[in-house]
Order: sequence, then structure tokens, then C-alpha cells
Amino acid sequence: MGKIKPYYDHSPSAIDKRAVDGELILTPLGFEGDQQADPRHHGGADRALCHYPREHYDYWKQRFPEQADQFTAPLFGENLSTQNLTEETVFIGDIFRWGQALIQVTQPRSPCYKLNYHCAINGFARIMQDSGRCGWLYRVVSAGKVNPGQPLELVSRNSDVSVAEAISIAFNSPFDEEQYRRLLSASWSKNMQMRILTKRIEDMESRLVGASGD
Repeated sequence: MGKIKPYYDHSPSAIDKRAVDGELILTPLGFEGDQQADPRHHGGADRALCHYPREHYDYWKQRFPEQADQFTAPLFGENLSTQNLTEETVFIGDIFRWGQALIQVTQPRSPCYKLNYHCAINGFARIMQDSGRCGWLYRVVSAGKVNPGQPLELVSRNSDVSVAEAISIAFNSPFDEEQYRRLLSASWSKNMQMRILTKRIEDMESRLVGASGD
């Protein structure tokens, strides 16, 4: 859970999450009481929850050993962190039962520049994106009460596009309308629609490095 507060340059952010125990209320826009500072790029119906695989933290500890102590959930601002679900095993469109709720994978997380400052590692958002260890986002299909101790149960698989493949298509490949249409059919809509309409890939620099280019 996170609250909006001034960040490194006095701009608001709620990336500094805290783990919680006990029952939570999951609404169509995320956890009751959780906040997002920039609704243009975070939150909303198709980005109600962020999931980050807990095993990835071991990778980051090994890659940045001098800062290993910081690499523990929920450092990256995620709402869920679990073992045994990764970008390779989770697919766009997957629906999971979690307590009373149903949640559906919509798209990979798009790492943003605030991670650079939050982790105190220059260019970390780009490093995360290039590594493919981005995590993913959910929409809430059916709201309800959930508990961090309850498992996620896969109830429906609705595409053949893994989150890992979606990351590769969206972030690491040249323009490919056929592949974008695969993501459209797998429910990642807005970005891919704009690429098809404009015949170009959107500028990712402001997301990765910030408006100042730092």
C-alpha cells in the first residue's frame, strides 16, 4: 500500500509501498486506500494492480551486490509479489482467482524513470526493461475481499502470448504490425492501437529517464 508524497524532485509519487497483512478490499481500481500519483501512466481500470515476481529480487541482489539490502518486496512499487509466477509462465489475458476476487493480466509493467531515483541506480528503468524482468499489470474482473496469504489460482488462459513475449514485442523489437495485433487480441489495447494508427513506436525516453533526461 502506498500514499502520495513528494518525491526526489518534489513531484508526487506513491511508489514507496509498504507490505500489509490481513484482509484487504480490492475494488475495480485497486486496493481500497492505495494511491497513484499520475493517473495518466499509473492506475486505472486496466492497471489496477502491479505484480512483481519475488524471485527476481535475487537477480538484482547479484547484479548490484553493493545495494543488495534494498532488494526486497515491494521495492518496485508492486501490489503483489509471489514465488513461482514469472513473465515466462504468465500470459496476457490470464484470469486468476484471489480470495473473493477475479483479476486478469492486461500488459507488462512499463518501468518508469522514478525507479532510477527510488533504487538510487542510474538508468535502472532501462536496465529493468532490457532484462525482461518487468512484472505485469491486472484489471479487476470481479472485486472482493482478498488476503496476502491467499494463493492465486489460474482459472482461465485466454491467449498464447506470454508476458515475456509481450515485453519483447513491445520494448525490444522493431515496428511489427502483425505482432501488435497479437497483443491487441490478447487485450493490451491502447499502446498497440496507437502504433498501428500512427505507424510508429511511441517515444519511450520520457518514461525511462524523465522529462529532464536525467
